[in-house]
Amino acid sequence: MELRRDVFQAIADPTRRAIIALVAFQAMTPTAIAENFDSSRQTISKHIQILTECELLTQEQSGREILYHFNPKKMKEIADFIEPFRELWDERFNKLEAIMKKYKPKK
Repeated sequence: MELRRDVFQAIADPTRRAIIALVAFQAMTPTAIAENFDSSRQTISKHIQILTECELLTQEQSGREILYHFNPKKMKEIADFIEPFRELWDERFNKLEAIMKKYKPKK
């Protein structure tokens, strides 16, 4: 049985979100990614491994280097999952705002 990481746990970590943001602009090597953090190279490699297992990053061999690329298709899957909840909360906040305006205290 293949062990799969939970994509939501992966993006819950601020370091992994920062890695995604970096790689979203350009493909990067693990060394180039690690240079942007105070953590050890091994720690960043573990974060990259988790993001790769969740398919948020893909890897490409380029000569002797491995380049990591952002996978926008996977992020779209996450956004598509979250969208109905966003719409629900927008609707609730709009109703709350309408109620607050209706019962706004007079000065």
